[in-house]
Amino acid sequence: MIDLPVLDAEEQRVLGALLEKQRTVPASYPLSLTALRTACNQTSSREPVVDYDEHTVEQVGRRLKEKGLLRIVWSDTGRRTLKYHQVLDEALGLGDDERALLTVLLLRGPNAPGELRSRSERLHPFADRGEVESCLTALAERGLVRELPRQPGQHDPRWTHLLGEVAAPVTAVTRAPGVDRETPVADGAEARDDRVRATYGAVAETYAERLSDELDGLPFERWLLDRVAAHADGGPVVEVGSGPGHVTAYLAAAGADARGLDLTPEMVEQARARHPGVRYDVGHLRRLMRPETAPGWRAVLAWYSLIHLAESELPASLMALLRPIDAGGWLVLAMHAGDEVRRITSWFDQEVPAIDVVGHDPATIVALLEAAGLVDVEWYLRGPMAERGESTQRLYVLGRVPT
Repeated sequence: MIDLPVLDAEEQRVLGALLEKQRTVPASYPLSLTALRTACNQTSSREPVVDYDEHTVEQVGRRLKEKGLLRIVWSDTGRRTLKYHQVLDEALGLGDDERALLTVLLLRGPNAPGELRSRSERLHPFADRGEVESCLTALAERGLVRELPRQPGQHDPRWTHLLGEVAAPVTAVTRAPGVDRETPVADGAEARDDRVRATYGAVAETYAERLSDELDGLPFERWLLDRVAAHADGGPVVEVGSGPGHVTAYLAAAGADARGLDLTPEMVEQARARHPGVRYDVGHLRRLMRPETAPGWRAVLAWYSLIHLAESELPASLMALLRPIDAGGWLVLAMHAGDEVRRITSWFDQEVPAIDVVGHDPATIVALLEAAGLVDVEWYLRGPMAERGESTQRLYVLGRVPT
């Protein structure tokens, strides 16, 4: 056990922001007062979102300097500007893995191990959930974190830091009891991806046969896809998670330079066989590249391809999809809506590896797109079509990358 600093909420936010930016934007670090204020107030990866003015951040910086946890230095180049540099990691003797987890806990409050692994990816790569749990145990032995009692409806316990009082998280949406949207990554994202790949590979042929003409009975979806094709105006469009390829093929027939990308090789084989004039590749949505013939995509569609992700994975996945979109291009999502995580172990009358289908709250998804910087965000909620055997509401969201 060591003597720990006692930090108020403002001090936690300032130190957390400095720890994060030191790793994610090292070329801009140490941070100026203006940059530090922006880092504290950003709307993504922060819980709660705050609105500090520069005077507040300056006063917090002075308090932290007095506690020996922050240095105020002069810029080495350019104009003589004061910069802020944290030394909390030095004071506590943190390793890279410990520092990453503590950064997330300072910025986002209590988190489960699966959430911590996803949310710390840019700070330190944990191989699996087990590495996160081992690091948490080591931090707990040093008195830096503790495990919180598991609450009703939680699949995993949450962990919190011990550097000061942490307010209970405020949620904008009332959750239904028992909903834990981290269930898909309970054993790690890689294990989940392996199950998804195996499940869709096992049912690929039947899936393609059953769904190849589904758009014929979905007028709203056709209207939305026609809008995407018109917006692309012949430019490149990619559908990530293209499955048997029928949505990508519809876009191509509507005039878009469309191609598909899917995690499952068997699905790509089905798509290529059924739509030989369209390009389909095996790949992961988190590694989406720009098209070879244009500076960016005119539209990226995640058409029911995010439904197996945990909620904590969505921000990073959305950013991976947004990075290669051209200015003015669209991101289009299709998802299940609702407070439910359904586990599938049988599909098309055959046993498959267990995969989870996550329903999301529309307001949460819209807020994520807006926090990522998209403008002109639209969203549509369609009720289930009983004649098609649907049991969930369907959510469609689109937004434009600013020009």
